[in-house]
Amino acid sequence: MTNKKSKKYCKDCGGSQVSHPIVYISILLGAIVEPWTNWMGKIIPESSFDRIGYALTKTLTFLKLGKITYEPSNDDSGRTRVLWEEAIKRGINMYEFRLFGIGHDIFVSKYKGDTRFFDVLPRPKDYDPRGLEWMDNKGEMKKHFEKAGIKVARGGVTHSIKHALKIFHSLDKPVITKPNLGSRSRHTTTHLNNDSDFLKAFKIARQLSPWVMIEEELSGYVFRGTLIGGKLIAVLRREPAYVIGDGTHNITELVEIENKNLLRQGPIFHQLKIDDEAIKELSNWGHTDKTIPKKDEIMTLGQKTSRAVGGGITDMTDIVHPDNKIMLEKIAQVLNDPLIGVDFIMDDVSISWRDQPRSGVIECNSAPFIDLHHFPLVGKPHNVAGALWDIVYPKSKTKE
Repeated sequence: MTNKKSKKYCKDCGGSQVSHPIVYISILLGAIVEPWTNWMGKIIPESSFDRIGYALTKTLTFLKLGKITYEPSNDDSGRTRVLWEEAIKRGINMYEFRLFGIGHDIFVSKYKGDTRFFDVLPRPKDYDPRGLEWMDNKGEMKKHFEKAGIKVARGGVTHSIKHALKIFHSLDKPVITKPNLGSRSRHTTTHLNNDSDFLKAFKIARQLSPWVMIEEELSGYVFRGTLIGGKLIAVLRREPAYVIGDGTHNITELVEIENKNLLRQGPIFHQLKIDDEAIKELSNWGHTDKTIPKKDEIMTLGQKTSRAVGGGITDMTDIVHPDNKIMLEKIAQVLNDPLIGVDFIMDDVSISWRDQPRSGVIECNSAPFIDLHHFPLVGKPHNVAGALWDIVYPKSKTKE
C-alpha cells in the first residue's frame, strides 16, 4: 500500500486553493519584471504580439514542447468554456496552446483572416494597454480612482508591520486586510477591531503577497459590474453562503432545506456548511446555529463569496441606479480599457452610491470571470462572452 500524502487544505484560500510559495514568488517577480514589460510595450505595438504569439505556438507544437487543443478540456475554467462556446456559435476558430500539455490560459482565435493571440480573455486590436499596468493592483487603483473622484475605501498598502499598525490605527473600524494582488477573496480577513486580530490577519495576507492592502470595511454586499467597450453590460450580487429566515426553522435546519436546491448539487453552486467559518460569522452578529431568524432575515455563514464554499450569485442588472451606472462607466474611462470587472460594495445597487456612505469600489479585474453572469443562482443570465466577441470581431455579431 502506498502512503500518498494529501495536499494540506488552507481555510484562508477557501474554495480556490493555491500554492502559497508559488503565488508569493510570482507576485514578487511580477513587481520586478513589470517595469520592463511596460517599457517593452511602449516600443512593440500590442498588435504585433498576435503574429509573434501565433508563430510561437505553432513552433513549440512542432518541436513537441506543447500541444494545441480545439475544444475545452476538463481543467479549463467556466470563463474559458463560455467564451469558447460563444466562439463556436459565431464561426470563430479558437484554440488553446498547452505548454508541456498543461493549460496556461494561452489562446489564439481567428475570424475571416483576423488573428488574435491572447492570455485568458481577448481584447480588440490596437487598444491602449496602459490601464493594464495598474488595474489589478489594489493600491495603485485606489490612488487613480481617488484622483478621479471615484469612491473607494480609505486605507493603504504596506509590507511593514510597523506601518501596517499605523494605517490600522488611522482607520474607522472594522477593518479588512487582503493581499494587494490576488483574487477570489484568498487570505482576506474581515471584522478587524483590535491590534491582536489585525496582526494575525496581516500575517495571513502576507503569506500570498509581500504587500498587504489595509482598508476600512465597507457596508453591504460585494457586487460585480462587467464593462465591455466602455459600457456596463451586466451587474450581479456576489453573496457569501447565507440562508433566509422563515420565522420557524433554526439556521442548521435552514441550511438543510437550502441544500436540497437542485442548483446546489454542483458543478457550479455547492452545498452550504455549518463549519468553523460559519460559527465565527454567526458569533460576530450574536447568533448561533440554533438561532431562529425572523421571516426574510438574511443570515450570512461566512465572508468569502466563492461558489466553491457555498457562495451565491443574483443578477441585478435591471435595477442598477443611474448614478451607479455612471460611476462604473467612469471607471472604464479612467482605465481606458475595453474589458474590466469591477468589484464594489454597497447595501443596495438600486440606490445611488451618493446615499450610501460606506459604499465604494474595492478592486478591478483585467480577466474577470465572465461566466458568473451566464449562470446566476437567482435572476436572468447575460451573454457577456457574446458582448466581448462583439468588440473583438464586430462582424461576428449575431442577431438576437
